[in-house]
Amino acid sequence: MRIGVFDSGIGGLTVLKRLVKDYPNNEYIYYGDTKNLPYGDKTKEELLAFASNIIDFLISKNVEAVIIACGTVSSNILDILKNKYNIKIFDIISPTIYYINNSTYKKIGILATEATVNSKIFSNNIYKNIKEVPCKAFVPLIESNNGSEIDKYIKIYLKDLTDRDLIVLGCTHYPLIKDKLLKYLNKNIKVLDMAECIKGEFENYGVGSINLYFSKLDDNVIKNVSNILNFTNYKLQEKKLYNF
Repeated sequence: MRIGVFDSGIGGLTVLKRLVKDYPNNEYIYYGDTKNLPYGDKTKEELLAFASNIIDFLISKNVEAVIIACGTVSSNILDILKNKYNIKIFDIISPTIYYINNSTYKKIGILATEATVNSKIFSNNIYKNIKEVPCKAFVPLIESNNGSEIDKYIKIYLKDLTDRDLIVLGCTHYPLIKDKLLKYLNKNIKVLDMAECIKGEFENYGVGSINLYFSKLDDNVIKNVSNILNFTNYKLQEKKLYNF
């Protein structure tokens, strides 16, 4: 099966890594829009323009399905994209909400981008005690590997979530700092990576291949890709899309 996956940058690689683990025989086409990140401060009109360009590109690669590995796009324009395209489009937030509503967790903390929090997709669809924290600083710091600044903001963002049973990483970049987050949390608090919730959605057939495209490719992105994907059987290249 040929599957397209996209995100604003390297964050969606956490989803891709899980997919490759669970469905190793599929062909994956990944697009990271590193030129236009972060998506969390973009308007819906901007998000639609970016996502449409990317999906058009993935369709040109003959994918059979598209996975939106971006919490911001998933929370703000999923229905618009599904209505626009005649291809299977999956998001990462819907299965996460389903998992939470069917779990025994009662107090939920959500770490997400400003756009995701403002969409109210979690608060309107999770029927439990929820606290949401917009984490504007995280994505740029994660992309630039600024560890000391990340630690500073972790303390700020987690200070009101210490009473939670479950903390959801509502942006696919955030699993990349999961170990740092765990250092500031009680060991009894579960931290949920949304990629854990998508298992069972896809078939598994083909020869197995990974092609990675980024709208801006530099040494830092190359290093991040290597660190996140602890395997070597992928092809990596820069691909600027029309209107970007």
